[in-house]
Amino acid sequence: MYVCVCGVTAVVHTMPEGDPVVGVTSLGEEIYLLRWKPHAVAEVEEYDVITYRLQRCLTVPNACCFIDITSCKQFLCLYISDPFVECIHRLDLDGNTQQWPVSDRPAYLSVNACYNLIVTCLKVRKIKEFSPRGELVRDVILPDDVISPLHAIQLTSGQFIVCHGDLDDPVHRVCKISSDGRHVVQSHGGQPGPDAGQYNEPHHLAVDDNEFVFVVDGNNRRVTLLSPTLNYIRQVVSRDQLKWWPGRQCLDVQRGRLYVTDNDTDGTKWTTGRVVVFSV
Repeated sequence: MYVCVCGVTAVVHTMPEGDPVVGVTSLGEEIYLLRWKPHAVAEVEEYDVITYRLQRCLTVPNACCFIDITSCKQFLCLYISDPFVECIHRLDLDGNTQQWPVSDRPAYLSVNACYNLIVTCLKVRKIKEFSPRGELVRDVILPDDVISPLHAIQLTSGQFIVCHGDLDDPVHRVCKISSDGRHVVQSHGGQPGPDAGQYNEPHHLAVDDNEFVFVVDGNNRRVTLLSPTLNYIRQVVSRDQLKWWPGRQCLDVQRGRLYVTDNDTDGTKWTTGRVVVFSV
């Protein structure tokens, strides 16, 4: 995929408002939205990627608190992280489910080039890699200065792109980290703030085929584009293009679409959500 480093990112569609959206992913000809439904069984909404029409809802039994979703094109399945019971739910497209323990609170998810699941564990500063069957492949302990990591994506080189920085943390950054997790190779960001070189809770990542990095900058209400060496290029999505606050994203490389969640809050909890579709 070629990334345009100049010009305006256009909104091409806004998906329906409803319960808060805590995850979005695409697989084949469908888009999948994970909505937070208080005191209800977890459901994944499936939409047609062309018409954006709702096709069906997939139920996830025994899900208590779900905060992210990703997909695997090789095994045609969805993964959902559940930090309340510290597990991963695997859901295939026929509605069959499987659950396996993480043994730490999982945060956000991605799938690497080997089709293994990458799980970021915020509290213990770890990345855990699981096989598609739920077998733990390895733990990667992150450097001491990578505090509150939320999302990690493994590059084909084996290195990781990681975003970190919770509300009260002194450093909010995007880092490229060595494959063994021991060293920060490159970084962008530092003290939290609103400037182009700063973040205020960088939440979620996407990486294209040329290793350009998209960063959801939650409290700054924008998505930032970085070069493969983590140099600032531009804002891909500005706060003027969102109604509320972004939290998750999914990059559809084949179609040149970026799906960004946009949620409202009453100050204590998320109340309403939608997904905005951008052309990139």
